[in-house]
Order: sequence, then C-alpha cells, then structure tokens
Amino acid sequence: MLQLTPLPDRGAIAIEGDDRVAFLQGLVSNDVEAVRPGHAVWAALLSAQGKWQADFFVFSDGNTLLLDCEAAHIPMLIQRLSRYRLRMQVSLRPAPDLHVYVAWDGMPDVDGVIAPDPRLPDFAWRILARDSLAATASVEDWDRRRLAAGLPDGSKDMEPDRSVLLEAGFDELAGVSWSKGCYMGQELTARTRYRGLIKRRLLPVAINGALPLPGTPVLKAGTEVGTMRSGRDKIGLASIRLDAIGATLLCGDATLVPFTPAWMRLPVAVS
Repeated sequence: MLQLTPLPDRGAIAIEGDDRVAFLQGLVSNDVEAVRPGHAVWAALLSAQGKWQADFFVFSDGNTLLLDCEAAHIPMLIQRLSRYRLRMQVSLRPAPDLHVYVAWDGMPDVDGVIAPDPRLPDFAWRILARDSLAATASVEDWDRRRLAAGLPDGSKDMEPDRSVLLEAGFDELAGVSWSKGCYMGQELTARTRYRGLIKRRLLPVAINGALPLPGTPVLKAGTEVGTMRSGRDKIGLASIRLDAIGATLLCGDATLVPFTPAWMRLPVAVS
C-alpha cells in the first residue's frame, strides 16, 4: 500500500528567469544542469568556509526551478541567494501555493511536481502539490523510516556554520557533484574528500533508554565524543567521532549503539 504524508515544516521557493540554472549552478553543491521534470537533485548551500547553511531538493516543472526546503529557511535562502543575482535574468520568490509531500512503498499517482528522492534508489518520492492530497501515513512514520536509513533532515541533524557535508553523508547520498566546477564552499568540500579529513560521521543509532534531547553530549568513558541529533522512539541520528565507534556510548540516560547503513562508506578500521 502506498504510504503518503504531508511535510508541514517544509515549503517551496520558485526560481524563475532565463538564467535560473546557471545562477543556481554556481552556488550549490550539486549539478543543477541535471535537474529536469521527473528528476530532482539534493543540494546544499554552504558558507564561503564550506560549512552547511541549508539543504533542499531542486525540482523543475519545465519553466521554473523549485526548491523543496525547510519552511523556516525560506526567507534566509531568498535573501542569501539574491545577493548573487547581479545582472542575471533570474527572480526568486516564496511559493506558498505548493505543499510538500513524501511517499513510499509505491509510485504516487497524484497531481503535482513529482520526482524520486535522489538520495537512495527506490526509497521514496518527493511531491510538490497545489491541492491537498489524502494522507495514508503520518509524519512520524516517515521520520522513523528516514532515521532507520540514516538520512539527515536539515537543521534537525546539521548545524549552520559547523557541519561539513561529507560528515552527513552527502557524498554517498548523491548530494555533491565532483565534476560540475566551482560553487561556494567547494574548496573545503573537495579538500575534505581528497585528504581524508573526516573525523566524525552522522550515524543512525539504536537507543536503549530514554530518548536524549538534541544536543545531548555522547560520552565514551566520560569523554565527549559526539552529540545527539534527531530521534524518535528507539532510533536516532548522532554525530559521533569515528574512533569511538564500537565502544560503549552513553547519552543522557540512554546507551547508544551506532549501526552502519548499507549505503555508508566508513574507513576499514571502523566499518
């Protein structure tokens, strides 16, 4: 049975104009030229220092690029992206008439701008719809599904001016293009990859005990080795130092047991 739920904490931005693709291409981590109707990409906006600011799914309806992003980020994204318009033929605006949905366990047959979630094959479908769609699942159902798969959810799991894309799986989850050329923050992202500078990862964790609050320190033998990020019931995501994987990890009143999803590549010593 098809599972479908609205994501009320997300919204949409419309990017219009003849230069819309070239404009966004020079600013975000993924290849915007690959976007077409029925094919979205997942991308991030970084600071000049290569740190995460926001991430979003980029759709096309044929005439407009549409960003599926956190609703709370819409004013910030429009303001920051607009700084780089210069003389390009492009305009940005909120698209409050579009509502974000996600579906899984089948292909949705609904009206809207629809594309597979580009992060994992056959995992889910993203939908931007003008009309209300009948839900067959809850936001909580989706949250448990994406947590078990180890997929980050924006500011729930990453921190502005601190998080590095490769720590959150953007490489393995097709959130970075290594061939498209320059974009803001590209130098640090490339250096992190080619010099093997990753020291921690955002990992799914089984939670034995009470669900820790986001930001709760993760401890190994009394020493902080990470922080809890989002979670629900007995599963969550935590940013954990690679050298702490395999040890007993305490977080608040719970014990965390990290596990590695099939898509994730870790150094052999900690796999």
